Amino acid sequence: MGNTRSSGGLSAAQQAAKFLGVSALAGAVMAGLALPAVGALGLAAKGTVEEFDGIPANLKTPPLSQRTTILDAKGGEIAKVYSRDRTIVKLNDISSYMRQAIVAIEDARFYEHGAVDLKGVLRAVNSNAQDGGVSQGASTLTQQYVKNVFVEEAGDDKEKVAQATRQSIGRKIKELKYAIKVEKELGKKRILENYLNITFFGQQAYGIEAASQRYFSKSAKDLKLEQAALLAGLVQSPSRYDPINAPQSAKARRDTVLRRMAEVKDITPAQAAAAQKKPLGLKVSMPRSGCITAVKGAGFFCDYVRETLLNDPTFGKTAEARAKRWTQGGLTIRTTLDPQAQESVQKSIKKHVYQSDPVATAVTLVEPGTGKVLGMGQSRPYGFGENETQINLSADKSMGGSNYGFQVGSTFKPITAAAAIEQGKKPYQRYSSPYKMKYPSPVTTCKGTWNNDEGATVENENEKEVGPYGMKEATAKSVNTYFVQLISDIGVCPVTQMADKMGAKRADGQEHNQVPSVTLGSEGFSPLTMANAYATFANRGVYCSPVFIESITGPGGKKLKVPQSKCSRAMSEKTADTINTLLRGVVEDGTGKQAGLQSRPSAGKTGTTDERRAAWFVGYTPNMAGAVWVGGPGTKGVKMENITIGGVPHDKVYGADTPGPIWKDAMSGALDGKQAPNFVNVQIKDPNQRKPHDGKKPGDHRPGRDKGNDKGDNGGQDNPWPDISLPPDLIGGGNGNGGNGNGNGGWNFPR
Repeated sequence: MGNTRSSGGLSAAQQAAKFLGVSALAGAVMAGLALPAVGALGLAAKGTVEEFDGIPANLKTPPLSQRTTILDAKGGEIAKVYSRDRTIVKLNDISSYMRQAIVAIEDARFYEHGAVDLKGVLRAVNSNAQDGGVSQGASTLTQQYVKNVFVEEAGDDKEKVAQATRQSIGRKIKELKYAIKVEKELGKKRILENYLNITFFGQQAYGIEAASQRYFSKSAKDLKLEQAALLAGLVQSPSRYDPINAPQSAKARRDTVLRRMAEVKDITPAQAAAAQKKPLGLKVSMPRSGCITAVKGAGFFCDYVRETLLNDPTFGKTAEARAKRWTQGGLTIRTTLDPQAQESVQKSIKKHVYQSDPVATAVTLVEPGTGKVLGMGQSRPYGFGENETQINLSADKSMGGSNYGFQVGSTFKPITAAAAIEQGKKPYQRYSSPYKMKYPSPVTTCKGTWNNDEGATVENENEKEVGPYGMKEATAKSVNTYFVQLISDIGVCPVTQMADKMGAKRADGQEHNQVPSVTLGSEGFSPLTMANAYATFANRGVYCSPVFIESITGPGGKKLKVPQSKCSRAMSEKTADTINTLLRGVVEDGTGKQAGLQSRPSAGKTGTTDERRAAWFVGYTPNMAGAVWVGGPGTKGVKMENITIGGVPHDKVYGADTPGPIWKDAMSGALDGKQAPNFVNVQIKDPNQRKPHDGKKPGDHRPGRDKGNDKGDNGGQDNPWPDISLPPDLIGGGNGNGGNGNGNGGWNFPR
């Protein structure tokens, strides 16, 4: 209804505004409808008609943004995520009361007029002229739909949204042109359906289905009369008539809609009166969006799925195209997450590390041979509160993880061993492996040579770890000096190249440092990376890149292309089988004994870093691999000495006593009921290893002191392991001459 004219009449300014408004709008409408007499409207109309004719006839309607549903591998819901909470429904799936209510209150002549309601236009122009501006619209439902299309296209761009909603004659003209085309192409029913699906109803609810669920926790097809009237009344001003925050205003507006429905004879006055007496009857379902709502602690797995869609070229050539696809949503994403594995991961985490502990843990499980990520969790949950975080401690920096990852310590040593065996070293290769030594120098690298100009030293965990050791024993005991001698022997380049082949990329995305200390795990990696690298051993030398998504169904049931795991051979089967044999020794009688699985063959490696700021266990069976990290989640980390974790006090934290049990429990539950295949074992025996024939201990032999016996045995031995480079002070000086009683030689180093 127009405003009542005041007794004093219109001012000169108002009269001028009225003339221009009538000329512009009516001229544009008449031109659009091919009506005559446009020329009589004057210069203002002429300019408007030219502007009108310059607007493209076809309205490009963007796909409506909808919620996306993320599912686990069994079809269970992980989370719903959306930029705009919307579920598109057909007109037949919307209550007839809702269809009647929205038409009655917004455009009662909807089925009688075309794209433009001339009566409404003239009424609005008259009212606006009296106000000297544009205070009242005459938009039909078709025009409102067009405006909402522009708003939807603007997305979250505030400037574009302002342009799409600005009360100006220019915008009205644009709406009119497109409305004419839409009315002709779609027809009334389709326009009404589109309108009800695109309109904002407040409380983050876009479209009638989301609104019905938000306010009444029911589908739009089940809305009652009074409920439909309430929702129809929201469209004019969702915030002013918000039934949650302004119930009295909402009820008054609802009753207005009911009266209007009675006036246009959609319902009887008695029905309207009865409905007005009813309470609002809200049954609110608060909006739950995003990975923060994920079940079973899968928030970070959910977030990795989001990062995949935003970063993988499979979903769009440009970052903008990928972001648009994610924002538009409407996807059903079936992931690789195994609900049994995920539940086991969370159960183990909660048992061993508390959310309030000074350190955190992150666990990732993957499937060898497919790259499928089966479980991912951490003790600091996804969120914004105390002891919560948005950083995925299992992921690389580029996928929402920490800036540098975490030093992996001795869990890197098997990669060095694999590179050495590929280079021709035997699995019984022995080195002197003293307790402490200088880094050998020079050492070849991918870029030349590395020299120990500063005299850097390396030492073992304790003074009793003194060689010589073979590879099996050095791996089981995690002997630092052995692996430093090994990498110095073969060079750094084969080791970093092997790491790359196994997918062991640094978490910060940088290239590996070409220094011998990489063998001790001096670089930062993510748990996902380490789990997947070890899965290469389990898969007998074939690396498969990690994948999180099984399939995606888009709007309308269309199947979308998803990233596939890329598999490539990183090492020979024999090398992988040899490493598996070595790492079985770690969990059977080595540093990882506490982590060994009782019901099935398993292999793995412990790891700790300087000052115990990180502790690891990475292990696997032939059909599942997993990595567990424990440490300070910040950049400085936490020195894990004299510390309580999960209620258990520790003088010092080792890879075996905290990450190991977490891995064991997580893997046990994840593998429960699944097959228990065996590894292919390799016999590792040193053909050169010999013992003294006189029964004396190695330390009892002294240069030139052991005499030959009358049976002709050697009086002593220089070095029973010819493939070991020993320091001069440990080697005797001569060969024993058996049978003459004058053995000259021997060897003198601790065994």
